Amino acid sequence: MLKLSSLRLRVGLAGLAAVLLATPVSAHHAMGGRIPSNFLEGFLSGLAHPVIGIDHLAFVVAVGLLAVTKRQGIWIPIAFVLAALGGTGLHLMGANLPASEFLIAASVLGFGILLALPQSPRLAVMIGLGAIAGMFHGYAYGEAIVGAEVTPLLSYLIGFTAIQLGIALLAAKVGRVATNLVDRTPQSLRYAGFTICGLGAAFMVSRLGL
Repeated sequence: MLKLSSLRLRVGLAGLAAVLLATPVSAHHAMGGRIPSNFLEGFLSGLAHPVIGIDHLAFVVAVGLLAVTKRQGIWIPIAFVLAALGGTGLHLMGANLPASEFLIAASVLGFGILLALPQSPRLAVMIGLGAIAGMFHGYAYGEAIVGAEVTPLLSYLIGFTAIQLGIALLAAKVGRVATNLVDRTPQSLRYAGFTICGLGAAFMVSRLGL
């Protein structure tokens, strides 16, 4: 029974990888490139950006799954989300983070590797790495809101913060359920890590134009 459940989990992860790899990486503009002009547009744009950007979505899922591997692991996605707010602020202030899109792709690969490792680094290290990645992801989010008024800007920040925390918490919940259902060890999470590694490698190749 456990072997069958493990096989189903692997097949499901492989199917997820196929779907995501077949989805082109977009510029992540929920409003078709138009700047949100009111609270609702800003909020909906904020909700959409981490979802329609498959690289961002894969990373948030990885962060949520990594939270399962540590006691108090919830601080990993919290650090990421808070740092993403800071990264967006840097973009709005006109700061430049070089090679941000490539580093976002690298962060997906890197966190996939962390998830696939038999033993992950200490919690403090992963919190720090999550915060660094958050700066670059948030910087990319800022592109869609540059020039917006205060109200849609604030609602945009609320939207992408809420959706990322929600996705990370959902991923953590699914990770715990899968771990308990399949083998009661983090082994099942490693399969997800290998899948995310594949996605990260594909994103990096696309960034390099290869």
